[in-house]
Amino acid sequence: MTDIEFLHQAEALLKAVELHCDRINDESDVDVDNQRVGSMITITFTNKSQIIINLQKPIQEVWLAARSGGYHYRFDGHAWMNTKGGADFWSQLTQDASVQSGNTINFAAAL
Repeated sequence: MTDIEFLHQAEALLKAVELHCDRINDESDVDVDNQRVGSMITITFTNKSQIIINLQKPIQEVWLAARSGGYHYRFDGHAWMNTKGGADFWSQLTQDASVQSGNTINFAAAL
C-alpha cells in the first residue's frame, strides 16, 4: 500500500469513528464525547475513561489504546485487522467502548 492509499483508508476510518460517535449520541442515552486533533481521536465516556485512536503513518498502522490494552491494525485491502491476529478494529472498539462505558455500544464498519 502506498502512503497516499494508507492516508485515504485511515482518514476514512477516523471519519467513520466520528460519525459513529455522533450516531450513538443521537440514538441512545449514552454520552460519548469524541475529540479529534490531527490524526488522533480521543473518545471520553461519562466515567472519564478514554479510548484513544491514532495513526502511525511511518508504519501504516492505526493504534487503539483502551483499558484492556493497546492494539495495532493494518488495512488488508478489506478491513483493519489486528497485527497480532486478534479482533478486527470495529469489533475491538465495540467491545472496549461497551465495557468502559458500562453500556452496550455498537460500532460497525459500515454506516
